[in-house]
This record gives sequence, C-alpha cells and structure tokens, in this order.
Amino acid sequence: MGFFTISDDASSMTDSTDHELLKLAKDKPWLFSHLVNRYEAPFLRRAFRIIQNHADAEEIVQDTFTKIYINSHTFVPQTGATFSSWAYRILLNTAFTYYKKRVKAGERFTMLDPEFEALVADKSDSNSKRENEDAVARVLHLLPSHFAQVLRLHYLERWSHQAIADHTGDTAGSIKVRIFRAKQAYKAEQTRLGDEPVL
Repeated sequence: MGFFTISDDASSMTDSTDHELLKLAKDKPWLFSHLVNRYEAPFLRRAFRIIQNHADAEEIVQDTFTKIYINSHTFVPQTGATFSSWAYRILLNTAFTYYKKRVKAGERFTMLDPEFEALVADKSDSNSKRENEDAVARVLHLLPSHFAQVLRLHYLERWSHQAIADHTGDTAGSIKVRIFRAKQAYKAEQTRLGDEPVL
C-alpha cells in the first residue's frame, strides 16, 4: 500500500526494535516505513478475517498505521505490554469501527474472528470497561513490577494462569499465588487512593 517512503538513510535500521523505530520516526517519519513493512501483511490478514472485504481491510490497515504514527507518543513499553500488542489493539478497535458501519448498513457476518468476536461483546459496555481499565492502570503503575506484570496480563490482556506461567517460566500454581498476593497489594493501594474496587 505504500504508506511511507523508505529513505536510503533508513536502510541501516532494519535490525532496530519496534519501539526504537517508533521513537525515531517522531523526528524522521520515513523510518516508520520499517514498521509498515513488518506489520502490513499480518495486519491485512487479520483485518480481512474480521471484515471479510479486501478493500475495507486495506482501509482499516491504512487507518491503523496512521493512528499508530499519530499516537506514537502514548506508547510506553512495559513488562507484558509490547508494541505489537498495542498495535494490534489499535487494529482491532479500528476494525470494530468499520464493523459497526457495515452492520448499521444492514450487512450480516456469519463468521467472526474469535478475538474480534470477544471484542464486539466487550464493546457493549465499552465506556465503563474503559473507565475500569484506566483505574486499574493507574493503580498498577504504583505496584512493584512483579505484581503489576501478572495483574496486567491476567486482567487487562486476559491471559490465563498457564499462559502467564509459560511466558515467565514459572508454574501455573506460583502464578496463581502471585496474582492473589498482587490483588491484595492492589486493593491496599486502591484503598489508599480512595478508588472504587475494580479487581
């Protein structure tokens, strides 16, 4: 699709991490083309599975890259929160906007991507969900990193105990205990801040 043009100066950046490229692209927009090259094909496949229309899928992906570039300053790398998970969330939210337009126009979808289907269900209460997630994120920022990591993965990213264990190299049992202790620390911090319970 060619969203950005690659400069010769950018040829040495192909080994840079996603986050490094995102930061550098703020001052050197042409470097963003490397992120486009990395994610364009998988984004298109995912968008097409959701919207089932090639032209709309291309628009969704183009809008997604535009949003990623414009909102690059909002991405803060954290344990368990990578650039790819952040970018895919933007893709899903953009696809959801297109999905709503298509449904409003009377189109029906016989099959939905499983993760997107879950997103559609979650969006039925999107405002309160967003407020809850903002409240959770605010408290997580104040917790020790090992507690914040498991709570973020389990409650915000919806990872299972076993998936977190596989990711961290721990056992599912130890992750369950850590989540329990992390929730206690979370609730203590939440009480100190005077927030309403969320977890």
